[in-house]
Amino acid sequence: MAGIRLTPEDSELTPARTPATGELISDDDRSIAADSWSIKSDYGSTLDDEQRHVDASDALASAGFRVSSDYSSDKEEPDAEAVTSLLGQQSYWDAAYADELANFREHGHAGEVWFGDEVMEIVASWTKSLCIDISQGHMSNHLSDGKPEAAEQSDKVLATWNVLDVGTGNGLLLQELAKQGFSDLTGVDYSEGAIDLARSLADRDGFANINFLVDDVLETKLDRQFQVVVDKGTLDAIGLHPDGPIKRIMYWDSISKLVAPGGILVITSCNNTKDELMREVENFNQRRAGTFQESTETPSRDQEARGGTPIFRYLNHVRSYPTFMFGGSVGSRVATVAFLRN
Repeated sequence: MAGIRLTPEDSELTPARTPATGELISDDDRSIAADSWSIKSDYGSTLDDEQRHVDASDALASAGFRVSSDYSSDKEEPDAEAVTSLLGQQSYWDAAYADELANFREHGHAGEVWFGDEVMEIVASWTKSLCIDISQGHMSNHLSDGKPEAAEQSDKVLATWNVLDVGTGNGLLLQELAKQGFSDLTGVDYSEGAIDLARSLADRDGFANINFLVDDVLETKLDRQFQVVVDKGTLDAIGLHPDGPIKRIMYWDSISKLVAPGGILVITSCNNTKDELMREVENFNQRRAGTFQESTETPSRDQEARGGTPIFRYLNHVRSYPTFMFGGSVGSRVATVAFLRN
């Protein structure tokens, strides 16, 4: 994978051990898995739908696309032990959130904030600014009428943007977005323990209006679309699953159905650079365009126009994260990128 990967100074570079099927994950295993990941992310997925696995596998083989977890600046082929982790397994997160829920009930602790409080606050305030800029006509989403809104109407504007957080974990990002003025907020996670913790924290902190649901983004049961979909670490953890490349294809197929036309997808990652995320989106757009052409023998002029339109396009990225120089390249520990759903 292109880009620079750093681990915290107090972390050990011990590779994670993947347990055998049915083996219980110990506290030591969870600790090793966490230490092997530079900044903890909060989502993975195990999908049992065999047909969707086959479809994604065929797409990888026939199109020849390489998702960003396949790129490496150090060697030609990725090390399987290095690119997979317990953090890609649902069993890890079920156990982790069971511990955090017990800790909350006993001590009132909210648990860990993946990527840290500062990144969470930056993501929330930056997403607010992005939505206001679009609503005020400073940035086009091709659906707005371009008429500027008064600054004092910002809260009213944000109320029209419904938000979905995929892999919400403890739900604290949604609380931060609520503080910024968003009011229609939904968080999903495939771990019941995460949702129980998120609901408990929201009730305690006065955010009972946030809606939390148990749902797997890769096989979502949600029947609505959202103007804003945020992902903080979800795609990272999906890529750490042994079937990461296939599941990442499933991710994009699913996420494209959750983002409303003219809406935005905001991805925060510590394991992908901005350029890698843009490359992965381009691969998805190309794959979808190829699928559209194959399924339409004699497309009409309107169908040809739609078939040539990318599903997502780059909109903006956070520029305020600290950067560093290493080996002649400038990098950052975290990347946050927004894509527009055409």
